[in-house]
Amino acid sequence: MYAVILAGGGGTRLHPLSRPERPKPYLPLLGPQSLLQGTVARLAGLTDDITVVTDRRYEQLVREQAPAVAVVTEPLGRNTAAAIALATLTIDRPEDEVMLILPADQTVERTDVYRDVLRGAAEQLAGGAFGIDDPLVTLGIAVDRAATEYGYLIPDVARAATLDGLPAYPLLRFEEKPKPARAEQLMKQDGVAWNAGTFLWRRRAIRAALGRFTGLLQSLGPMVGSPSSLERAYEAIQRPVSIDYAVMEGAAQSGQVVMASMDVGWSDLGSWSALLGALGARGTGAVVQAGESIDVNADDLIVRRINRRLGVIAPAEPGSMKATQPIAILRGTGPDRTLIERLLERCSERED
Repeated sequence: MYAVILAGGGGTRLHPLSRPERPKPYLPLLGPQSLLQGTVARLAGLTDDITVVTDRRYEQLVREQAPAVAVVTEPLGRNTAAAIALATLTIDRPEDEVMLILPADQTVERTDVYRDVLRGAAEQLAGGAFGIDDPLVTLGIAVDRAATEYGYLIPDVARAATLDGLPAYPLLRFEEKPKPARAEQLMKQDGVAWNAGTFLWRRRAIRAALGRFTGLLQSLGPMVGSPSSLERAYEAIQRPVSIDYAVMEGAAQSGQVVMASMDVGWSDLGSWSALLGALGARGTGAVVQAGESIDVNADDLIVRRINRRLGVIAPAEPGSMKATQPIAILRGTGPDRTLIERLLERCSERED
């Protein structure tokens, strides 16, 4: 098995912590390691054949943070379908070898269980589960709430099976981020899982699927090896789409996709509330510290310094206060002047 970690991103999520020059995968949000470094570390014992696909702007960051991995650079960000197509074209491995695709910016609490799931999926599912030759395997996350920020995987529960201890199903369809009422319905359905953007397949299987459902291999393939030609080919991609839209939805309708469900303490840290939860803040007066932080007695806030900027974030729909220095974003309809004054005071003390 070889792993392909997708580590692009434009730095818009978790702003102002995440910025275009250093997006979320490269930030140490939960400890001394960046999310990318944590992703690489979780693969220990599974494979040391790891390639990171990233925007060329971040090549140096990858090499600094994960010097042992290979790097494939994209000239432009064109979503995950293009990134996976480029990886399929440029990473030369046997056609029957299992390729693991995973994002760089997620976190997992139960690492041992996670490794067992990936190992079981690689050994059992990718070999021809449910009578499907060369299935495309997607790993879903066990649903524990009516989340509206994730896509959902809808399985054929009538054909449920346990393969190497792993709950598995043929996948019927993907469902994009639902409205609250629909999320409540989905949470109550057997077997439904969140889409984690994690996939396993044989190289030949994804090559065939990309060829069937997209023109990416045809448009990018002849340009690989020429940076300027590849950039023009990327610029010509008029509608950048995810691998879910480009391949997986059509493949599911054709009966080619298998879903395995896992409960591993997963989060994509895609919002301030998700980050707050991952850091373990609980109850009134909890202030979560991430990196170099300033401890202030406030309700469910994350307080973090970014160089000479200060980010103050709360999990519910934030209001914001524009300021050159520091930057403060607060929960509710407006900023709390007393809190801001205290933060400014603490920031000043740290500078001294």
